[in-house]
Amino acid sequence: MAARCLVSRPTIARLERGDTRVSIAILASYLEVLGLAPDLDSIADNDEAGEGIADERLGQGRRKPTRGLADEI
Repeated sequence: MAARCLVSRPTIARLERGDTRVSIAILASYLEVLGLAPDLDSIADNDEAGEGIADERLGQGRRKPTRGLADEI
């Protein structure tokens, strides 16, 4: 599986354990190899937890912009 996804075996093991640090690109490759790529769209369907987080953030207002190097010059 790792060779077909062009990643290391430990990366596949991390993906299979549910490690959230594995990139979405690797997940997409993994699903493609399994013939499940069309199911990728359904991952975020009805994401109640994500919608709740987004709703909370909307109510917080905007952060103040930080000063960058261009502001210093």
